[in-house]
Amino acid sequence: MLTIFDCDGVLVDSELLAAEVNAEFFKDVGYDLTPAELIIRFAGLTGDEIAATIEREIGRLLPEDMKPKIDAEIDRRLATVKAIAGIHELLDVLEGPRCICSNSSSARLAISLGATGLYDRFKPYVFSARDVRQGRGKPAPDVFLHAAEVFGVDPRDAVVIEDSTHGVIAAVAAGMRVIGFTGGAHTWSGHADALTEAGAETVVKRLTDVAPTIDAVRSWGGVQG
Repeated sequence: MLTIFDCDGVLVDSELLAAEVNAEFFKDVGYDLTPAELIIRFAGLTGDEIAATIEREIGRLLPEDMKPKIDAEIDRRLATVKAIAGIHELLDVLEGPRCICSNSSSARLAISLGATGLYDRFKPYVFSARDVRQGRGKPAPDVFLHAAEVFGVDPRDAVVIEDSTHGVIAAVAAGMRVIGFTGGAHTWSGHADALTEAGAETVVKRLTDVAPTIDAVRSWGGVQG
């Protein structure tokens, strides 16, 4: 069975970091939400999708130089990002093929995974939604379907570990099983319920619980191997 990990908020503790940067910049254009509020609304979406939503809500375009500045500041802070507790221990015991499916760019994935010592544990199976054929980010299922194609597995024989509702929706749309994860610094009251409502079959808050949970999901049926 193929295990697919989201990156931000599952492997690396970067969701709050990115939300803090976004909040700082968006405040300058009158979009004054806290990092926590931004996470609840936008976690799992691409920067372009977030910007498009904000532009619709404020009724004007964001400054042309804002997104490059946001990206540069997030990348700068990612150089010291930490891995989510328990990920290395999980990878030591996890059986079967594994990969990463993320809305982040390949360049950003290289920064965050490199900073946490995780890149070498997944390469070359680190997939950005921006690089797949259709190029649509989550909640579209494209990047998950791409991973299944690369590994030659039926999507029903893959389980996805996701921390965002948009990611869960994408995985469900791909026909995959989903385990929700709430162990990042960005978790909020109602996080687990939101993941369940989006389609996660169960939710864990510690990565060390993922391997036995995958075994349990397999026993519930629908997974062939």
